[in-house]
Amino acid sequence: MPLASTRRAFLAGVGALVLPLPALGEPAPRILEARAGKARLLPEPAAATDILGFDGASDSPPGVLRTPYGPLLRFKQGDTLSARLVNKTDLPMSLHWHGMRGDNAMDGVVPLTQAPVPPGGSFDYRRTLNDPGLFCYRPSVFPRTGELMGRGLKGLVVVDEATPLASDADLVVMLDDWRLDSKSLAHATGAVDGDFGDPAEARGAGRIGTLLTVNGASAPETHEMAPGARARLRLANLANARIMVLSFEGVKPYVVAIDSQPCDAFVPVRQSIPVAPGARFELMFDMPAAGATARVILRGTEGRDQDLLRFVAKGEAPPARPAIQSLPQNPLLPREIKLAESKKIDLVIAQNGGAWTLNGAVSKAYGGDPLFRVKRGTPVTLGFDNRSGVPLVMHAHGHAMRLLHDLDDGWEPYWRNAIVAPPGKAKHVAFVADSPGKWALHDDILEHEAAGVATWFEVT
Repeated sequence: MPLASTRRAFLAGVGALVLPLPALGEPAPRILEARAGKARLLPEPAAATDILGFDGASDSPPGVLRTPYGPLLRFKQGDTLSARLVNKTDLPMSLHWHGMRGDNAMDGVVPLTQAPVPPGGSFDYRRTLNDPGLFCYRPSVFPRTGELMGRGLKGLVVVDEATPLASDADLVVMLDDWRLDSKSLAHATGAVDGDFGDPAEARGAGRIGTLLTVNGASAPETHEMAPGARARLRLANLANARIMVLSFEGVKPYVVAIDSQPCDAFVPVRQSIPVAPGARFELMFDMPAAGATARVILRGTEGRDQDLLRFVAKGEAPPARPAIQSLPQNPLLPREIKLAESKKIDLVIAQNGGAWTLNGAVSKAYGGDPLFRVKRGTPVTLGFDNRSGVPLVMHAHGHAMRLLHDLDDGWEPYWRNAIVAPPGKAKHVAFVADSPGKWALHDDILEHEAAGVATWFEVT
């Protein structure tokens, strides 16, 4: 190779690795390095699984990840999140901060809010954490998000409120499923090895994995806690498509926050919660008496249930605590939404010959015109009319929504990022469009999004 060509190649390689320095006085960004690695999803003698994951720790050897996911990022309300995505994969990347409201430029949706981070490139994300709660970070690169997430590129963010609820244990739990090679159970295939864009998955329930995991290990996960101890359980479902119905046995759970937003503490009906892909629930409960075991159970079809979490009461009981309290409501969200003054939009979602259609036309996803435009501060009523034969999990980025009642003008007493629209039914939500920018609106079942159950709206 000529000397000049060698020098150009060398300089190009150096240029790809040069990262901008933080401004004077700013904290250095948290490095989130996307790269290939291995994780032990199954106990020995099964081989470690080839995955993609986030790990910016300097003491982690190349190609080895301590867990199959990114590190837990923890902040206090009002902190500034500063993170640098370094892409050491051979795929385009971004970081979407799932569940965080506002700050459109930092939403990380390719191609709507940013260009993809190419292999060897980097991108700095910086945003103020006004809302406390449980969030996640993961790529959003249309139409490959399902592939990237299914191979392990995801992590959780906890933003603690100024005065957290008193507890004896604060447990953060990521629920997931993995598609594993049927021969060796050694290779993760989120949407690879030939099944990326599988038409049957795109038309049906999406990619349902063959292995359920809790925090990256085979379920169930077991915790020992003192009898009567109080636990705060932060649950997130980061599977591509699996809608999980979780039941609690042996304890009385109180839901205190849903999708990062506080709600008045309540015991769910039949002590069960439906946790769709991308959903987060925060619950409080007190452990049972010594020697007892409490369980969180994934309810399956035809009675095939599976324990995901077990809590064993063991040791000396702590002093009794007062009754479980609610978190303070978020003062940044409106106390009421003026439905009579709202802009009303319906989105009819159907399938025609296997292709997804939105309001009767084949979807252009994020490349088409917006579904609607509104001025900042406008109340919006949005109907999701699901005329397909499968559930949809419809998610509006950057905003928190109220699920409206089916039979009257009221709404449920909690906020959501996404709602489940059952097959053949319509669900309606309302929100105040309070954040300027171009916002994604899509199905959180990621194979559906890739196939076209995706559009966008603009707030000016």
